[in-house]
Formats: sequence, structure tokens, C-alpha cells
Amino acid sequence: MGSETVHALDGIDLTIDQGEFVAIVGSSGSGKSTAMNIIGCLDVPTSGTYHLGGVDVSTMDDDQQAEIRNKMLGFIFQQYNLIPKLSVLENVELPLLYAGVDSEERRERALRSLERVGLADKGKNLPSQLSGGQQQRVSIARALAGTPSVILADEPTGALDSRTGREVLRFLKQLNREGDTVVLITHDNSIAVKADRIVRLQDGKIIYDGDSRDPRAVVQPHGEDEEEEAGA
Repeated sequence: MGSETVHALDGIDLTIDQGEFVAIVGSSGSGKSTAMNIIGCLDVPTSGTYHLGGVDVSTMDDDQQAEIRNKMLGFIFQQYNLIPKLSVLENVELPLLYAGVDSEERRERALRSLERVGLADKGKNLPSQLSGGQQQRVSIARALAGTPSVILADEPTGALDSRTGREVLRFLKQLNREGDTVVLITHDNSIAVKADRIVRLQDGKIIYDGDSRDPRAVVQPHGEDEEEEAGA
């Protein structure tokens, strides 16, 4: 039997400017996870180029990409990925430790990040002593501590109840108002519309790229509902 080549992303052209709040949205198999991995320097495109901050990172080796991730990107995931035995402050400091930041600056940046997310008084607590929403805010503080050029949030409300999820989205919106670039990856239209711009993917192609207030931004392409239900 012959093999078929599958293009997770198929000839897309996407530019995200500094200070934008963009949601990349699509159902399972749309290519959004591949887009996230390339934007986050976790993978490289098999063809074409990817520039971050004016630098072509698509030809870099693993060590160079790791350095770019540490210096320019902050990650927020569905699972908080906090280390249970470390305090909140130590969890926020950890990426800075790996990046070789000295202890005094590390502590200062971690405390400043916790203050930004409203958890300055929780630094000595363990993650288990916090609510789900607070733990996600710790993961946001951890992302901010590296002073990233881009905050990349992959389904950041997926493990939260609806009320707490809304609080996290409001906080991401506030970070964007303060000048942070936020890229949100989601399958959920109700979350995507919190961004200013929506990029909708289907079968590896961009089928919508524009204002989140435009009614076309949240219209499901034919068959996408069925795909999501099948994957649920």
C-alpha cells in the first residue's frame, strides 16, 4: 500500500505583532497543536521559515532553540506542572535557576511576578494549599518571571471550572493591556472570543484571520462540530 503525506500545517502565512492578544482556534486535527509547537520553538517546520523577534529560529539546533525558549517565551499549560514539594516562590524561580540567573535577581523577579498575579502573600505556600485558579496563576507568574516576549497559553482554562476559567482569562486580558503579547491556543469559541484577534485553523489551513468581534470568527466550518463530538 502507498503512503500518504499529511501536512499538519499547509502553506500558512501568519504574522503576530508585539502587544497583540491572538487566539489560535480549531478542532482536533486542525493543526493548532503543531502551530503552538512551532511558535513555542518546540518543533521546527519541515519547510518555510519561522521568525521570532526578527530572528529566523527555524534553522537553529536544539540547544539554540532551548535558549530562545528560555529568553523569549513564557508557557502556560492546561496542567499547571508545579512541583508539589517546592513552595510557590520556588516554583516560580525554577526556570530562572535553569537559565543561570543569580539568586538575588531570581528572587526579585519571582516576587515581582507573584505580585503581578495577586499572589504576593502566597510565596511560602505549597501548591497543594492553593485553589486550582491560584495554581494556574502561579504558572502564569512562572511564565512572566522570564520576562518573555510572548506568552503562549495552551488551553489554560481546561482544568478549571467555568467561573475560575473566566478569572484566568480576565487576567490574561489584563496582562495584554499592560503590554504583554499573548497567544492563546484553544478549541473553544467561548474562550477564543476573549482575544482581540482569532486565527481559525481547519485541516492545516487558515480559514479565518481577523477581529474576534466579527460574527464570522466563531462560525463553525461544516463538520467541525461533529469532529469535536467524536473526539470528546
